[in-house]
Amino acid sequence: MDLKDCLKKMQDAGRLAHVTTPVDAVHELGGVCAKLDGGKALVFDHIKGYDMPVTTGMWWNRENVAAIFDTPVDQLSSLFAEAVASLHQNPVTPVLMENAPAQSVVMPEPDLTKLPVPTLALLDGGPYFDNCVILAKDPDTGVRNASIHRLMVTDKDRMGILMDMGRHLRDYYERAEARGVPLEITINNGVHPAYFVAATTPSSAAPIDEDELSVASYLLGEPARLCRSRTVDVEGIADAQIVIEAEILPYVREPEGPFGEVSGYYAAQEDRWVVSVKAITMQMDPILHLLHPGREVWNGQGLGLEANLFRTISKQVKGLKKVYMTHGGSHYHVVLQMDPPSNGMAKNAICAAFAAFSDLQMVTVVNSDVNIYDAEDVERAMVTRCDPARDIVIIPGAFGHELNPVVHDNMAAKMGFDCTYPVPKPASYNRVSFAEVNIADYEVI
Repeated sequence: MDLKDCLKKMQDAGRLAHVTTPVDAVHELGGVCAKLDGGKALVFDHIKGYDMPVTTGMWWNRENVAAIFDTPVDQLSSLFAEAVASLHQNPVTPVLMENAPAQSVVMPEPDLTKLPVPTLALLDGGPYFDNCVILAKDPDTGVRNASIHRLMVTDKDRMGILMDMGRHLRDYYERAEARGVPLEITINNGVHPAYFVAATTPSSAAPIDEDELSVASYLLGEPARLCRSRTVDVEGIADAQIVIEAEILPYVREPEGPFGEVSGYYAAQEDRWVVSVKAITMQMDPILHLLHPGREVWNGQGLGLEANLFRTISKQVKGLKKVYMTHGGSHYHVVLQMDPPSNGMAKNAICAAFAAFSDLQMVTVVNSDVNIYDAEDVERAMVTRCDPARDIVIIPGAFGHELNPVVHDNMAAKMGFDCTYPVPKPASYNRVSFAEVNIADYEVI
């Protein structure tokens, strides 16, 4: 199954819409996405100056994703947790195939300007790929890594790339650069979301010596399909819409940015790493896939992170019920729903969450009688169950996510809120309740 099959499944489920009006890839496409953010996935059928459509919005809401995986919305996180667990139980090795769909068309000379790569936000430094699965191999062991990093097109065969501190790709690159050699990669655009889940599996769940593509295999129900590249010793994803064969150059830095990031703010322009493109192949009639900053990132990363956090925290504390990466906090705030068996356990859960995912800036813990998807219900627990003198946990000088503007030199304080009632539950925390009725039995005019 490839991206086109996913679009058909969403179409059949009423989760896809087409923008038939021609749009400009520079700012106009991003503006349309901003107006429709959170609804049906979109296909832009006509991009001015190009003959290739663009799709986005697959991750705008969980109903879209559920349609692809034939899974109820409330079971998606569990499905992704099972996929990550397969890494350590029965990992499925990817297979190599000949005559891959992703290599049906070969550009005579690589030219990124022939692709409708959009400039989304008004202050973005240029066109950006922001939804490509990058495959690389460990320079020492050959273990494959899958990850997602933003890429700014700066020339027909050149891009700037951000490699966050602590990511496996950065580790691979630094060891290759120390030897004075480039790090070969493939940049795979327009893949099944199973590969996105694999590529965003946090390092706490997928150590550097494990191939995350096993996660994709589990979700696909068959081994992930790869293909040999023409110019680099790293495979491409056989069912990708577009595969860019490239290398990250050693000792070269060029301006990259600004870019409207997951934080909701612009990442500043700085001298960053440089990608040199060696070849571009694609499917017949390909579709370029972008990730619109905002809900797509929060849902796309959130579902996988929720699953990993649930597994990791549950091993250390009892009573955890649900985990939710909030939209208002992008992927810096998580709400934990739990009924602690003992006083103090909620604070242990806060510490476990920070250890499991270092990007977090805030953790809120509430009881199971609180709807963690309802911000008002969570806020009510905060103001009635959290005593600031004893229930706020502050961890100064912790490692954080460099794209969060509150983080400086990868360091910032983190904060947790214990909004659970004492154990045993005092009668004063019995919530107001009413008789259960079927409103259909009543005439309301």
